[in-house]
Amino acid sequence: MTAPAARDPALFINRELSWLAFNERVLEEAQDPTTPLLERVKFVAIASSNLDEFFMVRVAALEQAIADGDESRDLAGLSAHEQLQRVRERARANVATMYHLVTAELLPALAARGIRLVDIDALADRQLALAAYFRDAVLPVLTPLAIDESRPFPLLASLSLNIALRLESSTESGRVQLAIVQVPAGLPRLIPLTDMAGHAYILLEAVIREHLPQLFPGHRLLECAVIRLARDAELDLDDEGGRTYLEQVEREVRRRRRGEIVRLEVDASTSDDLLTLLRERLDISAEVVSRVPGPLDLRVLMPLTEIPGFDDLRDPPLHAVDVLSAAPSPDLFAILDERDVLLHHPYDCYDPVIALLTQAAHDPDVLAIKQTLYRTSVGSPIIACLQRAAEANKQVTVLVELTARFDEERNIGWARALEEAGAHVIYGVPGYKTHAKICLIVRRTPTGLRRYVHLGTGNYNERTARLYTDFGLMTSSQPFAEDASAFFNALTGYSDPPRMKKLVMAPTELRRRFLRLIDRERRRAAAGQPAEIMAKMNSLIDEEIIAALYRASQSGVRIRLNVRGICALRPGLPGVSTNIQVVSIVDRFLEHARAYYFLNGGTDEVFLASADWMTRNLDRRVELMFPVENPAHRAAVTHVLAAMFADNVKARCLNADGTHTRVVAAEGEPPRRVQVILQEEAKRRMLQARERAGVSFGASRPPAPASR
Repeated sequence: MTAPAARDPALFINRELSWLAFNERVLEEAQDPTTPLLERVKFVAIASSNLDEFFMVRVAALEQAIADGDESRDLAGLSAHEQLQRVRERARANVATMYHLVTAELLPALAARGIRLVDIDALADRQLALAAYFRDAVLPVLTPLAIDESRPFPLLASLSLNIALRLESSTESGRVQLAIVQVPAGLPRLIPLTDMAGHAYILLEAVIREHLPQLFPGHRLLECAVIRLARDAELDLDDEGGRTYLEQVEREVRRRRRGEIVRLEVDASTSDDLLTLLRERLDISAEVVSRVPGPLDLRVLMPLTEIPGFDDLRDPPLHAVDVLSAAPSPDLFAILDERDVLLHHPYDCYDPVIALLTQAAHDPDVLAIKQTLYRTSVGSPIIACLQRAAEANKQVTVLVELTARFDEERNIGWARALEEAGAHVIYGVPGYKTHAKICLIVRRTPTGLRRYVHLGTGNYNERTARLYTDFGLMTSSQPFAEDASAFFNALTGYSDPPRMKKLVMAPTELRRRFLRLIDRERRRAAAGQPAEIMAKMNSLIDEEIIAALYRASQSGVRIRLNVRGICALRPGLPGVSTNIQVVSIVDRFLEHARAYYFLNGGTDEVFLASADWMTRNLDRRVELMFPVENPAHRAAVTHVLAAMFADNVKARCLNADGTHTRVVAAEGEPPRRVQVILQEEAKRRMLQARERAGVSFGASRPPAPASR
């Protein structure tokens, strides 16, 4: 491809519209009648939450670009203004579909099984009970906020629920006043009605609305409406005041609460008069407003999916297997002295990762632990292990990424807790997000120091490891260990970017390596040799990578891409991408792993990585890619990649026009649902391993020489 051809906007899909298409695929799972009912409800709540984040991040960025007068165009040739128009139109359609599904299908189906959201108007004989609940549990928490010349409009938190009111004073007839009552976030939004049959709930905001006159005596309530706004959530870390990086992040997290409003949701029945007052006070345009025909914030439905029982309304429980349960010894260091361990979550349980850190924290021969942390769970056992290790006077170094979006405050909290335990905490690398997933353990052995490494494609989070598909590799390979040490030294000291034997690091080398790997397949195809690329990632939007894939396709390379979310590449364009197939899997587990396969003339190479094919991952983040060298492990990852393209139940193929077509099994073809297949295969492997207990899995490695 010539450079001008590569820049042709017709070759690219807009990233924002591609993301909205992904969220529509999530919503399709909620629309699918073959999906169990409570799983459908869960998918709606996820789609609603996704849309919140999209507005706070991506729509906010478009608004900012317009405000800055940025006239540049994206890869698809659209200006920020054009993108924003299309995004808002498509998002409105997405919301309409979502609420029609909830009100017309899901809530009636739940009610038929005894799970109900009850309208307060249907509770005439229960007013005394509700009044007592309001008086005792709700009223003391509420703060009515009158708004007039002397009292400005309150600063409403992003995504908080509030009730806006129009009031008329009984002493000043005709004078209309505005007021706000916040729905307390600390109270359960679903209030159980325990003396009704089944599982019946009423919304907290409905109870508050019913008793609003008590908050404004001497006023006549003309109207009230539940409202919810979303604010710009981006952090601006440009600092000129000499603050530390931690102080900058803390300041910007506080400033986020005052970010520009990018979306205002209101009850569909809200009058034009009240809406006009709100728009004037909030200083927002009509385009920002979204009228919602149902409960605001559909995340409220998520607790319904956790009601005990109703197993027939859920997916069958996942029984993750422990790949080490048949090992002759529970000593993970001894196991890793003999062989590498490959984990594929959630089919393989996360226990070995936690066990490795637990053993390291308690082993007196462990001298040091170094680890990156991006997102972790509340009450994380990994944090607890690191604290214990630090308190035991081991050298613990943790690189905490403070700017993991929406987890900033939590990360600051447990980073400080680690410091208090005696760990050395590095608060990220200014200018770059540290997204790499790596843990290095240094241990004393009779033959000298030995290093053990865990590398992964997903976060150190045992909870999301049950919901996200990710790969992890545990090894004591000396080249891996030396690279891991060089990586941490580069991030914690003043070293130049390290020259690595096995690992590949962004932003220094990863882009060049990917481009070389793609171009090697292109050159092989051009020479008449078989050439193939398979890749799995969350997003594909980097222009240079896409252009390289187009060139490879034009030379005859077979390219199969499993892209869960955003994809700016157009497959199937005549003469450009006819050899490229793009498939998206949206199913029970979030497809999160990043894996890359290159045929390499039959000497295939397989890599796992923390990075997607996005410009931010390749140029503005600290990332790691690592090879899968054990032949059995390489075959396992290749099998998973190939299985993604055989799915005929949950797979959608991306078309050249940016739409997706659901893959349907041909007549007589058995259904193949890749996530179910991988679960079943994991169980079979475990049974086989137990049958041959004592025999090692995969190829063994001779002990490595002691580190110097």
